[in-house]
Amino acid sequence: LFDHICELPEYYPRRTELGILGACAGEIAAQIGPNAEIVEFGAGSLTKVRLLLDALESPKRYLPIDISGEHLEAAAARLKADYPALAVQPIAADYTMPLVLPAPLAGAGRRVGFFPGSTIGNFEPDEALAFLQLAARMLRGGGLLIGVDLVKDPDRLHAAYNDAQGVTAAFNLNLLRRANAELSADFDLDGFSHAAFYNAPMRRIEMHLVSRRAQSVQLRGERFSFEEGETLHTEYSHKFTVEGLQALAVRAGFRVGAVWTDPERLFSVHWLVS
Repeated sequence: LFDHICELPEYYPRRTELGILGACAGEIAAQIGPNAEIVEFGAGSLTKVRLLLDALESPKRYLPIDISGEHLEAAAARLKADYPALAVQPIAADYTMPLVLPAPLAGAGRRVGFFPGSTIGNFEPDEALAFLQLAARMLRGGGLLIGVDLVKDPDRLHAAYNDAQGVTAAFNLNLLRRANAELSADFDLDGFSHAAFYNAPMRRIEMHLVSRRAQSVQLRGERFSFEEGETLHTEYSHKFTVEGLQALAVRAGFRVGAVWTDPERLFSVHWLVS
């Protein structure tokens, strides 16, 4: 469902970030330097890193980190087949928690973090700072390349999270389907509606599931009651200004480097030096 969302006409972040990475790959590679070791946080399907690898001079090793070990291993095997000269070492772990990375390979250049997709926006502000502090310590002597969604017209944001085809709504409601399948819950999927809106003072999209009537739900032996209109909060997606993200990075221990944006300034990619 999320892959489908990324292809929707209303959902600009993925294609805009890919456009920036493609157009500015040479400049980005010049900042990173030769023989780099790339650490990708929340690597997923390993799609965007290919643009980076293609531009880099003799990348030494790629360390994708993701909590879904089976999916990660399969994606890493495909990447290794396409980049036989690259050492690929997947790490199944929660990247928001402290972890010890393998020692650098002999002759390796900078160790560089890669965190695309504006996933930083899904964290609460204190969580975002904590992650950046963790990354700064882990990447000491290197840097972080991070994709960040920018503050923009609320109408543009509303459309991106309330697409006409209803794919984002299906994605949100799928949480209840999974709870039924994996946690022995008994949510009535027809009893909840998708709701997403831009909270301008907090500069964030909020996603909720709204109870359409008074009802109760069982979850692992406990019963929970919902009033009509009561919501389950499912996701935040914070938006940033360029200056706001830079200030947060400096607080975390990074030095501000280059920034690349698209012509409409919908999205940004930041180089932060640790």
